[in-house]
Amino acid sequence: MNTVLVLATVAVVLVVIFDYTNGFHDASNIIATTIASRAMTPAQAVVIVATFEFLGPILGGTAVANTIGKFIDVGTLPQKTAMIIVLCGIIGAITWNLGTWWFGIPSSSSHALVGGLVGATILAAGSGYVKWGFAELAHGKVDGVAKILIGLVISPVIGFGVGYLLQKLMMAIFARAKPTVNTWFRRSQFLTSAFLAFSHGANDAQKSMGIITLVLVLSGQLTEFKVPFWVILTCATAITLGILSGGWRIVRTVGFGIYKVRPLHALDTQLTSAAVIYGASVLGAPVSTTHVVSSSIMGIGTADRAKAVRWGKAQEILSTWLITIPGAGLVGVICYLISMIFTR
Repeated sequence: MNTVLVLATVAVVLVVIFDYTNGFHDASNIIATTIASRAMTPAQAVVIVATFEFLGPILGGTAVANTIGKFIDVGTLPQKTAMIIVLCGIIGAITWNLGTWWFGIPSSSSHALVGGLVGATILAAGSGYVKWGFAELAHGKVDGVAKILIGLVISPVIGFGVGYLLQKLMMAIFARAKPTVNTWFRRSQFLTSAFLAFSHGANDAQKSMGIITLVLVLSGQLTEFKVPFWVILTCATAITLGILSGGWRIVRTVGFGIYKVRPLHALDTQLTSAAVIYGASVLGAPVSTTHVVSSSIMGIGTADRAKAVRWGKAQEILSTWLITIPGAGLVGVICYLISMIFTR
């Protein structure tokens, strides 16, 4: 069998595995506040989230896939080299996802994917094969790594701000409400958690769709970058299965470790996170669900009782955000060095 075809097949399988790890890694971010506020049982939460997670990639378009599949430009390299770069980048992202999941650290799958691919590309071909996009910013064009980083950096800031404002507004509206209003807050989460799951699927699954389409183009299976429907369906299925597997190690951190989440906090977190993530999907900006949900909880907690926010845990999460891209990039570099030993 053709070597390039074999590498392409392995790459597609690994991307699907990454999509699966993305699902169970981020499952906790989607259901954590629902579980913490006792709006649903874990079984109810997983079923609802999985259903709308599957619909997200199918109905959410391909704007994010187009962004994530074009930030490295390795099409002019030999096919074998280009495929190995993509393989090593994916392995770097998967390794980082599994490691942070094992230790219960809510890190970003998006950062891991970008870091792994950039690290492998720079070592194998040089920084010129990465579409940085920083020079284009001066001309008002947002593209490449710059577009990805802007989305990843700004989205948690927006999440914090919107969460803060929404919590203040809801507290004012329901200031005189009786405790029985918590029942309404809990029931409303059946809708808001579904919206969050749909938004997550529409954004995160597209990252895998973009990489698989890139692999198909590099291997000559496609003549242009256009996401096939079978790729959409495959990625939707993989991330949904990951959601069903659950990421229970991180539920404790997100749902209980940042702020004591009550029904109103949970409802506001889900509304804020879903709106930010879906808005980014429409704009074609890949964002981190982990970042958005965690920062939303911080903003909502600050609006309620700033002193009650566990800022020490927040600092741990922030430090993980900062090291994810270089960490996954280093794993991608190591994978490429190892691959060179076996492909000489």
